[in-house]
Amino acid sequence: MFRCGIAYPRCRWIVPLLLLFAIIFDIIAIAATSGWVEDEDAKSHYASMWSQCRGRNEHWECKSLMEFSWAQAVAALMIIGLLILIVAFIISCVALCCTLNITLLPFIGVLLIVVVILQVIALIIYPVKFNELIFEGHYYYTWAYGFGWGATILCIGCAILFCCLPRYEDELTGLAKTKYIYSSA
Repeated sequence: MFRCGIAYPRCRWIVPLLLLFAIIFDIIAIAATSGWVEDEDAKSHYASMWSQCRGRNEHWECKSLMEFSWAQAVAALMIIGLLILIVAFIISCVALCCTLNITLLPFIGVLLIVVVILQVIALIIYPVKFNELIFEGHYYYTWAYGFGWGATILCIGCAILFCCLPRYEDELTGLAKTKYIYSSA
């Protein structure tokens, strides 16, 4: 019977797996061309992190958003966050899956906090500046923008886990004694 808890060292790969999901979510958010935001019925206007498109049916005219400094900042922050996230993932695989290196865990937590800060800034700048410069009615934020937030939320949770895991060194190594709760009737 497979049981997974802190006392079972074979479950150490779960946190790096969560980081892998965060990387995948970030890549989806950054690479999405269908748009981060679209007008009410997605019929005449949508914008991704990279460009905005206007038109009808099959005749769409797309212009790059990279002429705006805010869009460049959003792209840079998201890409830098993704790169730091990849580094944190690699270090977490070394620290938890290959060998158990407890001293690296707080460092990974700090890297993830940096990723969260960068991506929260980017994910707040985008809608604020979009509303300021391009807004022309009712818009909805799409699944691609949601994947950016999903990656950020996963990073918050993993940062907390990596900062707390050094307290459970015996449980991670499998040296902790099993505690039984017994009461006599």
